[in-house]
Amino acid sequence: MLPLLFLLFLFFFFCSVDVTRSFPADADLSNCTQTFDCGPFRNLTYPFTGGSRPSYCGPPEFHLSCVDDSPELTIASLSYRVLKLDPVRQNLTLARSDLWNSTCTDKLANSTLESVFFSYDEDDDMDVTIFYGCNSTLISPKPKNWFFCDLNLTFDDAYYVIGPVPLDPIMSGFKCSVGITVPILKTTAAVLVANRSLFGEAIMTGFNVNYTNPYEKQCAKCLNVNGLCGFDSDKNRPVCICGNRVCNPAGLAVGGAILFGVFVGFYVYYFIQRKKKKLAAQTQSKELPTPLTSKGVATPSTDLSQFQSIPSYPSFTCKSDYDNKGSTYFGVQVFSYNELEEATENFNPAKELGDGGFGTVYYGKLHDGRVVAVKRLYENNFKRVEQFMNEVEILTRLEHRNLVKLYGCTSRRSRELLLVYEYIPNGTVADHLHGKRVESGCLSWPVRLSIAIETADALAFLHRNDVIHRDVKTNNILIDNDFCVKVADFGLSRLFPNDVTHVSTAPQGTPGYVDPEYYQCYQLTDKSDVYSFGVVLIELLSSLQAVDTNRHRHDINLANLAVNKIQNHLVNELVDPHLGYETNYSVRQMTTAVAELAFRCLQQERDMRPTMDEVLEGLKAVQNEDLGSENGEAVVLDIRSDEVGLLRNMPPPLSPDSNGADKLVSGSTTPSSF
Repeated sequence: MLPLLFLLFLFFFFCSVDVTRSFPADADLSNCTQTFDCGPFRNLTYPFTGGSRPSYCGPPEFHLSCVDDSPELTIASLSYRVLKLDPVRQNLTLARSDLWNSTCTDKLANSTLESVFFSYDEDDDMDVTIFYGCNSTLISPKPKNWFFCDLNLTFDDAYYVIGPVPLDPIMSGFKCSVGITVPILKTTAAVLVANRSLFGEAIMTGFNVNYTNPYEKQCAKCLNVNGLCGFDSDKNRPVCICGNRVCNPAGLAVGGAILFGVFVGFYVYYFIQRKKKKLAAQTQSKELPTPLTSKGVATPSTDLSQFQSIPSYPSFTCKSDYDNKGSTYFGVQVFSYNELEEATENFNPAKELGDGGFGTVYYGKLHDGRVVAVKRLYENNFKRVEQFMNEVEILTRLEHRNLVKLYGCTSRRSRELLLVYEYIPNGTVADHLHGKRVESGCLSWPVRLSIAIETADALAFLHRNDVIHRDVKTNNILIDNDFCVKVADFGLSRLFPNDVTHVSTAPQGTPGYVDPEYYQCYQLTDKSDVYSFGVVLIELLSSLQAVDTNRHRHDINLANLAVNKIQNHLVNELVDPHLGYETNYSVRQMTTAVAELAFRCLQQERDMRPTMDEVLEGLKAVQNEDLGSENGEAVVLDIRSDEVGLLRNMPPPLSPDSNGADKLVSGSTTPSSF
């Protein structure tokens, strides 16, 4: 059996991994784990390459030239300066390098981006057509859109047209050699109409481009087997790098699954055979005469049927036989399936409290009179059992006044996996902000601030105990009748070993709340929870949903909307008007301070975010400033003042809607719940 198992292992290993090392020759493929800095951009990773990140670590279309702090990207043989790069929205702001500091160019080609990789942002961009080699000797005075170019063409005059070119693009008296189109921002075009002399600056302001990596699915498969994404330029195809070799992610996944099945099968087979031999030995010993010194106690036989019913996923260790009444499981009570079925009236749909990604939650009442919430996991498979174990272990190991209490669960032998929690009667924060309880009007600003503090307290407690929640959102923040917080749903949580800096995992979590760095490298840290909590803070400030497809496409994610509002000193447009921002001085100061704190949580780079303990300290400081007043007036700095202005040193926003050179803008007037 063992030789056969070894041969199977070798077979699947060599089928799954390309043992040749032809891509590329003598290169250290592990370099693809590295991020790189390019000009003003930091910690860039796949699909981008450049700097210290080799070109074989991503598609050639995304290779950045990082020279003199001016990143450049080549598209269709033309070079563009990269002015902004947003990996979350997947867009760029580009400006043609050949037209930088000059409106004349010998590269007489259109800026064409019709490819699977790059496309214009039609909501933001419009074309300008530049005509070169024109004869304007008969035109006097010269039009405001005229300029001079010495390009060794027949004539040296040039002019530009904003927007669609007329049917006869040649102005009366003009004879032009060639015309090219270059996009500019619509906001910039409006300024240019008002002041035609700013054409050069308008070109340097650039235009917005959306980018798409057509190899994203292949890359995700590679990351799922802990590989790295690369690109073979010779064969023009993406590759998966495992260690220092090219590998096949599908082969690894299939081979790994089969190997796992072989090992499990071998283990069960070996265990059963061992039990059979033991039973046979016991039976044989019964047939022999019993020695006079023996007590003559018979050994009970072993029922082998129990081994056939054990599924191939991790087993639990219980303090007692969990099929007996009063048994425990990680220290919590083990309920029978029948007991919970009766408590929920056979899982009556009318008893549903809510559902999420992993199960439906039902209202129930136990025999002892306790009112409970029963979570019924959707599937009884390996993944669900892992999440089941995870939630039980975390909730029984940690106790905190703002964490939901786990009463018990079913055993893994149960026909279904069920978790039993304390019942929290007042719904979720999401219900009160923009759900079925929004009409109650109970979430005044002091209540919202208290919810933020208690949630931050619970998350800081988890982080101090090396646990990442991984799914922080308003649907997982329960509130009781006194509006006290109970953070729930630990199915995605992970215990965080002391000797590592992050947890690598396939993409999970809820859109709108997930750390943007997680989408790039699939690495979780406690700062991932901080980002998600930043979204929660913005929800508490604005009463808006984390994701809303009815908003402008750049503002579908609430985090993006909030960052732009805060950077532009428009907190008043972000805060829910019902909170009294305009009429209550204290509310205005506190909400502005909380917005600044949320902005820090929502930084793209995790190292720029505060810790959860720092967030908790900041929120308590905001609350204490309101409570500790002199002569009835809150002692809070006027954050709007010039000296301590909100985020006064922050760079301009990433939103394409607010792009534009400072000179252009300043120089003219532009027209799951329980």
